[in-house]
Amino acid sequence: MPQTETPGTEVALRPRPRWWTELPLILLVYGCYSAGRLLARGDVAGAVDHGLALLRIEKALHLNAEHPLNRLFTREAWLGVPADFWYASLHYLVTPAILVWLFRARAPHYRAARTWLLASTFIGLIGFTLLPTCPPRLLDASHGFVDTMAQYSSYGWWGGEASAPRGMGGMTNQYAAMPSLHVGWALWCGVLLWRHGGTRLTKVLGVVYPLVTAIVVMGTANHYFLDAVAGVAVMGVGYLLAPPLMRAVERLWTRMARPVAPAASGSGSPIVSAGCQTSAGERIPRQRKSRLEPAAGPDASATDAGEGAPTPAR
Repeated sequence: MPQTETPGTEVALRPRPRWWTELPLILLVYGCYSAGRLLARGDVAGAVDHGLALLRIEKALHLNAEHPLNRLFTREAWLGVPADFWYASLHYLVTPAILVWLFRARAPHYRAARTWLLASTFIGLIGFTLLPTCPPRLLDASHGFVDTMAQYSSYGWWGGEASAPRGMGGMTNQYAAMPSLHVGWALWCGVLLWRHGGTRLTKVLGVVYPLVTAIVVMGTANHYFLDAVAGVAVMGVGYLLAPPLMRAVERLWTRMARPVAPAASGSGSPIVSAGCQTSAGERIPRQRKSRLEPAAGPDASATDAGEGAPTPAR
């Protein structure tokens, strides 16, 4: 025989995510991200110093892959133009597309993936604020970099000053290079495609997308190699923080949704007492004495005779 739970003792479970609660949350985080990028701009001298420091470290470690890639993208338009489109577009298209796909087709994995993404984005925002960094394309030309976004701006919708649409470059923080969330978010997409895609094609895309994105951000002179490394590190920290964050949210949810325990029987309730007895003044149907029964004699009161007994004349 199947067992049933006693009403009022069920464990409160989190409901399935709903788009009308998820969408405002994601928009709020992205709004904070954008606002933080805007607030972080201003210290141009410090940003340039940080960018040059990264460049010196890379040269000392022989890690400065940006120069050869940037020269290649500058010389070969058939590489530079698609790279600029990749940089200006996919960051804002693929990431939300993966979120929607998880929400609709891989719901059990959605919460963990979303928490990982949001936690990493907040960490990146802290990096933008504490360490404004001038990207290679904005350094003096003597450092050997060409801004491919400006060189090929006639091919796309972006302006020469940023990857934003023409006329809106002044609304972005161009010194938010460290860490590279282009690389970080691409890594997030790649991991989820590899884990949950289910086909060989999605696994290939899961590897190709973050690798090509890392090459693109360096070849277009938007990020240093160490920016890409920092983007990977930020996603790693966000990945480690996601489980405790989810547990904290679950505890909060359980506390808020905890049902009220029912009152124990026999605890002195004024309505029903223990066993089959009834409280004073209460009668159970079919057990009341009818005034037509012999036991209801002339001396029986109206109370003993039941509710239907006539009131004695006074």
